[in-house]
Parts: sequence; structure tokens; C-alpha cells
Amino acid sequence: MTYPPPPGGWHDPSAAAGPQSSPPADPTLPMAGNRIPTQPTSADPYAPADPYAGMKSGDPYAAPGGYPPAGTPYAAPGYPAPGDPYAAAGYPAPAYPGYAPPSSKTNTLAIVALVLSLIGFTSCITAPIGAIMGHVARKQIRETGEQGEGMAKAAIIVGWILTALLVLLIIFYVVMIVIAVNSDSSSGY
Repeated sequence: MTYPPPPGGWHDPSAAAGPQSSPPADPTLPMAGNRIPTQPTSADPYAPADPYAGMKSGDPYAAPGGYPPAGTPYAAPGYPAPGDPYAAAGYPAPAYPGYAPPSSKTNTLAIVALVLSLIGFTSCITAPIGAIMGHVARKQIRETGEQGEGMAKAAIIVGWILTALLVLLIIFYVVMIVIAVNSDSSSGY
């Protein structure tokens, strides 16, 4: 089967030679014993290692990192017991057993006491209330083990200092009034 000559006088050298004795050379095959380098893969050899490789699972609802499901006891020492807040909430145990779990909540009374003591800078009347609440908050913190010891101490210190300044201010006003009344009565009118 012959094809008409292409326009412009171009001539296909393989067509004029007649039937070929062998198929044309494959450019992907090695020549003269040289190896063809391997084809690049989708993996980048310079990419950093995936830190989450061990946590990947085909099941999207599986526990991450191979942790046992929530509610099962943890066998490794240093991990929380089954009744702890992690297992109860369905979260895995902390990744670093050397670190303590998040501490308990802050005592609300200590926060309120500190706020009232600080408001005492402007209102003066809330400072002693904040100081007294700070004492009650410290007692609660000792009994329950909650956080907020520093706030309770600060409320006590600030509250009593402002209360002392308020008392000194009241004494100053009383002395000034007494002086004003005495100087008025001594004028003779």
C-alpha cells in the first residue's frame, strides 16, 4: 500500500526503503548496554518525613495514633486510669506521659475577689468585700485543691491596702471637718 507523496516534496525515508526487516527502535529501551534511569515517582526524596504517618488510618472514626478506644484501660504506665476525664470524653491519653494533665479549674471566688479588690480603686467600698472573699477563696482552695491561690492572695493584699487607705481618708476628712468647725466657732460670730 502506497500513499501519495506529501505536498512540498518531503520524502519519508522509511517508506521508500520498502518493507523493513525489524521494527523501529524503541527510544525507551537501553542502547549499547546503558541502563535507563528509573522513572521519577510521586514521592519527593527531599520532602520531610510525615510526622503523622503512624496516625493515618483508613477508618475516619478510628482512634488516632493506634490508641485503644475510649473507655478501655491504658496499659502503659503513667497514663490516666479509665475513669479519668480523657477516657470519659473519648480523647486519647496525653502523648507525653511525663507531663501532668491539665490542672483543675480556677476557683471562681478567687477571681471575683480579685475583681472586687481592683474595683476598690474607684469605688472604695468593694475593696474590703474583695479582701474578705479572698480569705474565703483561700480556704476553699486549700480544701478542694483548685487553682487560684495567687489571685486570692492578691485580692487579700490589694483589698486590705485599699481598705486601710479608705480608713485613713475617712480619718483625714473627720479631722479636717473638726478643724473647720473649731476655727469657725472661735471667730466669735
